Amino acid sequence: MPLPRLNIYRHDRRTRTLLTLAGEIDLETVPLMRATFERCLRDGMRVIDVDLTPVTFCDCSGLNTFIEAFLHSTAAGGTLRLHYPPPMLAWMIDLSGCGFVLMGLPAVPGPAPLQGPLSAALIPRPVAGIEAVRQLAPAVSGGVL
Repeated sequence: MPLPRLNIYRHDRRTRTLLTLAGEIDLETVPLMRATFERCLRDGMRVIDVDLTPVTFCDCSGLNTFIEAFLHSTAAGGTLRLHYPPPMLAWMIDLSGCGFVLMGLPAVPGPAPLQGPLSAALIPRPVAGIEAVRQLAPAVSGGVL
């Protein structure tokens, strides 16, 4: 029997939980993540901290799942914060411009800024309505449980 590619460890304290993800996050493992986030909200968890220290890989489906979980937790009156993302995920967060939504702590620095005449055309522009999301979810600094 093959080992699971993603393990999720949950530690609750009243209405706050720490989820530690270990392994790979991709199309095959995001259903497990979605189910875990939904279960946390159903169980009354309103602060969800996600420790990504042991994550070895995360693709854009994982980033999308984190954004969905953030939106669901915000709609339920809670928060979701990512802590210590692997470099590739930190780069995707930086590139997509959603770090203010997901990061309670600074992300691992992404690649060096682009230089040259095309760099302005390659810099992501803010999405319409992004200011509304910033007002819904102000950045809060804090540590992992």
